[in-house]
Amino acid sequence: MSDAVQPPARHRPPTPGARLVVLVSGGGSNLAALLDACADPTYGATVVAVGADRDSAGGLALAADAGVPTFVEKVPDHPTRDAWDAALTARVTVHQPDLVISAGFLKLVGPTFLAAFGDRYLNTHNTLLPAFPGIHGPRDALAYGVRVTGATLFFVDAGVDTGPIVAQTPVPVLDDDDIDALTERIKVAERAQLVDCVGRLARQGWTITDRKVTIP
Repeated sequence: MSDAVQPPARHRPPTPGARLVVLVSGGGSNLAALLDACADPTYGATVVAVGADRDSAGGLALAADAGVPTFVEKVPDHPTRDAWDAALTARVTVHQPDLVISAGFLKLVGPTFLAAFGDRYLNTHNTLLPAFPGIHGPRDALAYGVRVTGATLFFVDAGVDTGPIVAQTPVPVLDDDDIDALTERIKVAERAQLVDCVGRLARQGWTITDRKVTIP
């Protein structure tokens, strides 16, 4: 029996001054951390636009205060989810991003978006994937009784929290943890990991071979 054919490696070289489009749905704490990092000229990236799926997203105000262009693309404004996906893709494409970052963006993108940005669309998750995917990660980790959970940064694919993993940071589960306390500690680790890895991806480039992400 012959070995399964592996897909070709996908390589992106270093991109000095990488252009970031950040997508948000909420207050934008991860966006704030990226904006702070990008203020350092040695970081290697700049947030060129912030998009949201709702007018109430607090991250839009953060972007406006920083002088960053914003846009809103709401699902109900379109006849189908595919039409929204195409419209979101068009809005992001205008800004010619090197990386697109989901910073608390609560909508699953579709095939049009992934065809355009799938190997450069980053998301964070608040467990150590593949354990406890989905929107209730810390709750599920506590219920299962794990002693360590954490934060995962990954490239988005067509699954739910199933894409190639860029980095992971462990966070211990304490005996007196509740969901809120654990979630807040994971968020701290998540922000630090996001800022570090986005800068490294911009400055050093990356390769995706099957499911393995390599940053030189």
